[in-house]
Amino acid sequence: MPILEAKSTLTDRYQTTVPDPVRRALKLRRRDRIVYRVLPNGTVTVERDSRKKEGDDPVLGAFLDFLARDMASHPARMRSLDSGLRKRARSLTTKVKIDLDAPLLPENE
Repeated sequence: MPILEAKSTLTDRYQTTVPDPVRRALKLRRRDRIVYRVLPNGTVTVERDSRKKEGDDPVLGAFLDFLARDMASHPARMRSLDSGLRKRARSLTTKVKIDLDAPLLPENE
């Protein structure tokens, strides 16, 4: 039994609108991309495309994907930071000021 069921209609150009309940469930916003997967049994899944967007760092994205897969595959390897490492990290960042509301500047500025 599905958690959510919604319908939409194809236009003459094979376009459709993603129904509001689906947009909300997938946390979609304008210009987001979605991925359709057709499974062997004929089921089609739709999900938000979490892959690289223009401007994303491909190396960082690949590294974060690797970490996510490794944590999912080997949860027993996860360890908390020991107090010495936490103190060292805190000492290195104590005087760093960050304005989370400041706009990001292009790399060439």
